[in-house]
Amino acid sequence: GALYYGTDLYKGEKMAISNIKAVFRCDIHRVWEVVTSVENYTWRSDLRGTEILCENQFLEYPKRGPVTAFTITTVEPCNRWEFDMENTNMRGHWTGLFTQTEEGTEMEFTETVEVKKRFLKLFVKGYLKRHQTRFVSDLKKALEKA
Repeated sequence: GALYYGTDLYKGEKMAISNIKAVFRCDIHRVWEVVTSVENYTWRSDLRGTEILCENQFLEYPKRGPVTAFTITTVEPCNRWEFDMENTNMRGHWTGLFTQTEEGTEMEFTETVEVKKRFLKLFVKGYLKRHQTRFVSDLKKALEKA
C-alpha cells in the first residue's frame, strides 16, 4: 500500500498546477503497467470507461462530466509518462514520474490545467486535489488486488 502521499497546489493567473506524491510497496514494473494500461482502467472509480483511438491517443468517459481526450507526448518506460489533455472545460498537461526506492515505487504526478470557462477557476483547485487523491487511492486498491 501507500506509505505516504501528499498534494501541493499552486495557482497562477491562468493555470492551476497540482502535484501529488505517493509511495507504493510494489515493484515499479507493476505500478507502471497498471497506470499506463489505459484499456484496463476498470480500477478507476471515477470512470465509466476508456477508448483507445490510436497508439498515442485515448478518451476517458467519466461517470460525471465531459469526455476528456488525451494525447501521449512522452513514454520512458518505468520512468516518465506524459500527455496533453482537453475537454469542454479545460486543457492541460499531465506528467507522471516513477522512481524505484527501497520502500517500493515512488510516483509523482503533476497536472497543469487551464480552465476554459471563467467561473470554473473557483473550483479547479479543489477538483484537481480530489481527482489526484482518488486516483492514488484507487491505484493503491488495484495494486493490493494483484
